Amino acid sequence: MKLVEHFQYGLNSPICLTWELTYACNLTCAHCLSSSGRRDPRELTTDEAKRVVDELQAMQVFYVNIGGGEPTVRPDFWELLDYAIDHQVGVKFSTNGVKIDKARAAQLARTDYVDVQISLDGATPEVNDYVRGPGSYDMAIRALENLAEAGFTQPKISVVMTRQNVDQLDEFKAIADKYGAQLRITRLRPSGRGADVWDELHPTAAQQRQMYEWLLERGDQVLTGDSFFHLSAYGEALPGLNLCGAGRVVCLIDPVGDVYACPFAIHQNFLAGNVRDPGGFARVWRESELFQRLRQPQTGGACRSCQHFDSCQGGCMAAKFFTGLPLDGPDPECVQGYGEQALAARDGVVIPRSDVDHSRSAPRNGRTGKAPVLLQIGRRPDKACESSPIAGFDPRQVPVAGG
Repeated sequence: MKLVEHFQYGLNSPICLTWELTYACNLTCAHCLSSSGRRDPRELTTDEAKRVVDELQAMQVFYVNIGGGEPTVRPDFWELLDYAIDHQVGVKFSTNGVKIDKARAAQLARTDYVDVQISLDGATPEVNDYVRGPGSYDMAIRALENLAEAGFTQPKISVVMTRQNVDQLDEFKAIADKYGAQLRITRLRPSGRGADVWDELHPTAAQQRQMYEWLLERGDQVLTGDSFFHLSAYGEALPGLNLCGAGRVVCLIDPVGDVYACPFAIHQNFLAGNVRDPGGFARVWRESELFQRLRQPQTGGACRSCQHFDSCQGGCMAAKFFTGLPLDGPDPECVQGYGEQALAARDGVVIPRSDVDHSRSAPRNGRTGKAPVLLQIGRRPDKACESSPIAGFDPRQVPVAGG
């Protein structure tokens, strides 16, 4: 059995997991997948977080992706970082750089089993600050400078690919090379506040092809995780996990301990349990009904008849769900053009939204309904996908996860 086939049916422990320590954040990125901004008063305490680390150690989880929000603004972040490392759980944490001053950079350079990932969504201030806010580019570059000066080995630069920055791939790689970093690019998902700006920010069909060709040429030097397996339908599989790992090899723990199948699907339909429940995280991972369903063979639905299904596996579950498409239908960014027809057929479909929103502009008990604010920037025209021959499914019948 191929390794990827083992992944399809789930593992006894996740290879890695994403853990958002807090929803608090000093920025208000327009495409924030977790709609972060304000701290949730229910978030796990220091002792509760340490108990989760103990579980991860017992389950032999190799490492954990720490995110948020901005994890470094949590007062006990550095204590929890040290605790995880002392308990043989490696840490990769994502940050906008706000707390990575010279002293912290030097501390990190002396620490084993920790990786730092700086978020940067534009190779120039104009493009980056368009979605991340004024001054965020300079803050990220300052953090990279401090890490390089301290001798920190190969930090990561994490880029969410948007319509505005696809043309900057070579520039991102140059920035990474300048600071001795490794470039990591990820897909924009219509999750959280990202749902409000997805139509404007997600790459065009032509840009999808551009990314694919660039990754074919440079992919062995760039990290992608499971972000772009849908592009493999162009013909050649890209480096990385060409499979949706949700509930199989990855999952998300949010700041209040809720466990979701996917970091990009913070919604009740993908909620598997809570680490505060009896049995803790281990029981959620191994016994939750949702995860058991996700680990069963999937039908593939309308996509099964496509000759490219084995390459793209139907695409991203979260991207489909948060654009109102069936989970067994085409990815909204299907490179064969099938997603465009599915999107056009959504008349009357209620597009799901996460009920988790900690944006500073949102009321305490509900959404404002207002789209996030984007700075002004020169815009590129849309280019529609090719027309699609897919037919025979009703986009209004959105199945529950794993259906």
